[in-house]
Amino acid sequence: MKMIDQRILPGRFEVVSFKDHTSVARAIKDMVVRGAPAIGAAAAFGMALAGYASAATSSRALMDDLRVAAAILKAARPTAVNLAWAVDKVLWVAEKLEGQKSPMSCASWS
Repeated sequence: MKMIDQRILPGRFEVVSFKDHTSVARAIKDMVVRGAPAIGAAAAFGMALAGYASAATSSRALMDDLRVAAAILKAARPTAVNLAWAVDKVLWVAEKLEGQKSPMSCASWS
């Protein structure tokens, strides 16, 4: 995942990369990413990175890993409404998919 480092704008333009949810949480906390929509999007991508990196061998273990990641991301900026909304939405979808054979059955959920 890549983000523009907003701390150094407008003087410089730099793109930073993140490979795990903990580095995304740190970027949110350190204000590398700012603005409610951008924070929410970064948090959702952080959840995706957590799922991708999980070594879970069962859906229950994956959900446990996602819940840990959710807590870490939410703690990065506890008052950020869009951050909590995005993390909760990813968890909600993951919970609905848990045990499903086909993720496409969830395509029309809102």
